[in-house]
Amino acid sequence: MRLDKFLKVSRIIKRRTVANEACDAGRVQVNGKTAKASTEVKVGDVIEVQFGSRPVKAEVLGIQETTKKDEASELFRYL
Repeated sequence: MRLDKFLKVSRIIKRRTVANEACDAGRVQVNGKTAKASTEVKVGDVIEVQFGSRPVKAEVLGIQETTKKDEASELFRYL
């Protein structure tokens, strides 16, 4: 699954366009490397997003095309 879509489906970032802009600005890393929005995300990858001065690190636990709000937190865990 594409990185920008995963960020939206998992609700780490609320909108896909915002996720896309964050990737373009270089504020998203996958496994320690700056990632583009089109980067493929797999189970076990570690995603780090810079929200201002606060970094958020999460490990991918599952991939789904769509999910309900209650189940979105099961797709990742914070590190």
